[in-house]
Amino acid sequence: MKLIFVYNADSGLFNTASDIAHKILSPETYNCNLCALTHGYFKIKDDWVGFLEEIDADLIFLHRDEFIKQYNLPNIKLPAIYSEKDDHLSLWLDQTIINQMKTLDELKMTILEQIRKSS
Repeated sequence: MKLIFVYNADSGLFNTASDIAHKILSPETYNCNLCALTHGYFKIKDDWVGFLEEIDADLIFLHRDEFIKQYNLPNIKLPAIYSEKDDHLSLWLDQTIINQMKTLDELKMTILEQIRKSS
């Protein structure tokens, strides 16, 4: 199984700098809760990296523009996590679920529950 984490942000240096500024200056209006949960201001959280190393799946991380280009799905609600198995893409965790999460631990527990359901 492949899990595709899609951030509600575009790739590129300017976009990254803008995201950092937005997270610092106005975190309550930041558009990507997946990023807010898994990254600090300047780097990925160590706890998240350790968790990802334990997951038995191929993991792909894409920004909005990269996902749209690769999968040609322009009208999706993000952030989201998709699963891909045998070239079939399925929504695995949607925007509503991810945006309701308050902590990284909550995200990790939800991912583990989904993996158990998918096995």
